[in-house]
Amino acid sequence: MSVQVRQLDVADFDGHRQGLITLLLDAVKNGASVGFLGDIDSAQADRYFSEVHHTLSSGALAIWIAEDQGQLVGSVQLSLCLKPNGLNRGEVQKLLVLSSARRRGIARLLMQHLEAHTATLQRGLLYLDTEAGSDAENLYRSLGYTCIGGLPGYACGPDGKYRANAIYYKTLSLPD
Repeated sequence: MSVQVRQLDVADFDGHRQGLITLLLDAVKNGASVGFLGDIDSAQADRYFSEVHHTLSSGALAIWIAEDQGQLVGSVQLSLCLKPNGLNRGEVQKLLVLSSARRRGIARLLMQHLEAHTATLQRGLLYLDTEAGSDAENLYRSLGYTCIGGLPGYACGPDGKYRANAIYYKTLSLPD
């Protein structure tokens, strides 16, 4: 596989913004329930990534991208809890893979990089939510995440229909 994964820093972010926008628009167009409805446009996606850039600058977020021959084909975000009582955890957000690049292990590779980084930060607990019944559930289970339930009618998919979510966690290490 020629896919390369790397963590973006603040200085690199704007150089990859258009690729991130394309990735988000592709994900929503293909049914991913990632916080946006089907009518998302480039301007709305750009505003979202302005917020991501700000959060990245604050140190509360880390982001990885996957590139294949210079094309951005995937990304994932790690939101870090900065509250004193939550320094042991992080939330996995927006694991996205370009629809034309799926089923090549890119999501798994992104998650492995995120988990390795999380361990270096001495954060032992990762959690996430995804759409119940989605293909993503199989990935998370195969990576050792445990489903602890979900909420009915939690969020709209891009089609505007409310669906249940599934909440997962993975313990990387126990706090001292």
